Amino acid sequence: MLLGGAYVVTTRQIFAFIGSYAEADGPGLYACAYDEQTGSLKLLDQASGLLNPTFLVPNEDNNMLYTIMEHKDADGRKSGAAAAFRFDPAEGKLQRINDELTTPATTCHITLDRTHRLAVTSSYHGGLLGVSPILEDGRIGPSAEVHKHEGSSVHPAQTQARVHSVIVDPNNKYAVVSDLGMDKLIVYKLDAPNHRLVPHGETSIAPGSGPRHFVFHPELPYAYGINELSSTITVYSYDAAAGKLAVVQTISTLPENYDGDNATADIHLSPDGKFVYGSNRGHDSVAVYRVDSGSGRLSAIEYAPTLGGHPRNFGVSPDGRFVLVANRDGNNVVTFSRDAETGKLTPTGSELKVSKPVCIRFAAFA
Repeated sequence: MLLGGAYVVTTRQIFAFIGSYAEADGPGLYACAYDEQTGSLKLLDQASGLLNPTFLVPNEDNNMLYTIMEHKDADGRKSGAAAAFRFDPAEGKLQRINDELTTPATTCHITLDRTHRLAVTSSYHGGLLGVSPILEDGRIGPSAEVHKHEGSSVHPAQTQARVHSVIVDPNNKYAVVSDLGMDKLIVYKLDAPNHRLVPHGETSIAPGSGPRHFVFHPELPYAYGINELSSTITVYSYDAAAGKLAVVQTISTLPENYDGDNATADIHLSPDGKFVYGSNRGHDSVAVYRVDSGSGRLSAIEYAPTLGGHPRNFGVSPDGRFVLVANRDGNNVVTFSRDAETGKLTPTGSELKVSKPVCIRFAAFA
């Protein structure tokens, strides 16, 4: 960076942030130093005063962090809310800046658009998605709009629409909503300057699937969604210009000989786009797949035990060397090394003990 006629080297350090199920009178949000050589975590700070800050998203542009939380509206009804934190990388400290109500029902996911102007939250219980502006000073602004889905499907858990996550495409043109209750991916056109999402189209998948989380391939015209109720991953082709998805393949997240209970949770790609990873709750594993660079289709490689019960979300390190898994019932975040050639995972022996972890996100802050 050029400053005053001289070049100044800016060093960015990788941190990891963990959201959890927690009561408001105890810690629920954690900031950790991340060792890029070993994949281990060291707890730096923790924030209290948040009821169930389960999912979070960092903004590397201004050292901010946004987390969902449960709140009550003026009439005492349960509502979704989001809190903004500033993180000081030199001191390793979190500072709460503000919070705002987001939806008239509790939420399970939060994401930012690619310009970091908008925060979009998802409400499983309400079938809602909420849009909130991010203000110039990093605070989260009052809710700009709320969309409510209507629909159902065949599984007992699908008696209503259940919005589980929203992911913005790489061009910041469209947002894809995984509606677990409707067995549909709903595409919205993104209008970031006006803080709006405009309904654009939808793609249906097999009844009883329960789409939960979703990710775009970093280079190929494909995307991948993990389905909670059927323990499957669906491969989609993606027309970025038209904002259209089409089903290419659906593959199980479980080995053929497993007949126990299971529900999937999270999905990620390796940074090079060669492997897909999905977490199983019940089988308590991370399923590993190789991506065919031509068709985008998946082939199973292994089902790696997570060394803790009920793995929820997990994170692939920015350099792709490690995968860190948040085991809610194991009360631990376990580090696995990742083989870049085979995609396979191996425990490193490193784990961080925290209560009921749900989400782990990496961020490079200066």
